[in-house]
Amino acid sequence: MRGEKVLLDTELARLYGVQAGALNRAVKRNALRFPEDFMFQLTREEFTVLRCQVGTLKHGRGRHRKYLPYAFTEQGVAMLSSVLHSRRAVLVNIAIMRAFVSLRRMLASDEAFARKLAELERRLESHDASIRSLFDAIRQLMEPPQAPRRQIGFHAKD
Repeated sequence: MRGEKVLLDTELARLYGVQAGALNRAVKRNALRFPEDFMFQLTREEFTVLRCQVGTLKHGRGRHRKYLPYAFTEQGVAMLSSVLHSRRAVLVNIAIMRAFVSLRRMLASDEAFARKLAELERRLESHDASIRSLFDAIRQLMEPPQAPRRQIGFHAKD
C-alpha cells in the first residue's frame, strides 16, 4: 500500500492473539510511537480496492468492519513490541521481523541477479554480431561455385 510493504491491523491482531480493536486501542494510547511512516489508516478507496482483491464481504450483523483498517510498516510492527507486552507478542514480533529481513534479502538478491543478467545481455549483443558475421563467412565458403567459368585461352574444336 502506498509503495510500502505493510501488514494490516486485523492480520497482526490474529498473529498476536488479540482483537483488532484491542490492538488499535493500544496503538492509539501510544500515538507518539506511531508516526505516519510507521502506521497509517487506509482511505475508503484503498479499502474498497483491497476488499475487491481479498474477496466478498460476508453478510450479517457484526460480520464486517465499522472503521477503516490501519496498515503497519516494518518499523510500525517493530514498535508494536513496545506496546504489546505478552510473551506471544514478543515471539510473534521476532518472527515478523525475521520475515521482513528475509524478504529484504530476497529482493536484494533479485536486484543483483537482474543487474548481472543485463550485463550478460549487453556482452552477448556485441558478440552476436561477431558470431553472425563469422557464420556468414563460413556459409559463403561452403557454397559451391555458382556457374562453371569459361576457360581463357585457345581451344581447338574437335
